[in-house]
Amino acid sequence: MIEIHQLTKTFVKDENRIEVLRGIDCHIARGESVAILGASGTGKTTLLQILGALDHPTSGRVLFDGADIFEWDEPRRAEFRNKKIGFVFQFHHLLPEFTALENVAMPGLIQGMSKGDAYRRAEIVLTEVGLDDRLTHKPGELSGGEQQRVAIARAILMNPDIILADEPTGNLDVETGGKIQGLLLALGKAQNTTLIVVTHNRSLADGMSRTINLKDGEIHDL
Repeated sequence: MIEIHQLTKTFVKDENRIEVLRGIDCHIARGESVAILGASGTGKTTLLQILGALDHPTSGRVLFDGADIFEWDEPRRAEFRNKKIGFVFQFHHLLPEFTALENVAMPGLIQGMSKGDAYRRAEIVLTEVGLDDRLTHKPGELSGGEQQRVAIARAILMNPDIILADEPTGNLDVETGGKIQGLLLALGKAQNTTLIVVTHNRSLADGMSRTINLKDGEIHDL
């Protein structure tokens, strides 16, 4: 499903070149759950952002079902992000002035769904993550774990092929983090969604079908 070939990413700052990714090669199958582990600064988040077409590689290729996503123009990549990928971040990025229902419906509205259809779909996925009694609550009225579940509901609204999660349990206590971990894995299995998670959490990584270790911008012990 996802093929990564000789992927590099170099940043230039004050005339200094910083090589963050150095020739990454990897294949990830449809429905697979993959944890990306590594110390801070090893390129985990950069790799995730490139896989989600939020950033461009310096060189190399990222193929989705055989097509190189960086040969597309930006409107097509934007459509790819909206239809094919669900993002879950450590900081949930919910809009504070909107309710849980409104936040979750947002990707559908952006994609051109009618308000009624987007809200009906949002209610369904919020129910799936156990928040059917929090539809009209704004983020400030929700616990950290509830906010993260809203973010997960938003990520799965469009039935994405891939969920990309960056430290999804990083700001949560152990018990709540365990529940979020279980929820992500259960949703991935139920929908045959490919789940790729950047994490420092060894327990979360151990629940995945495979672990990728990044060190100095390279894959070790795949």
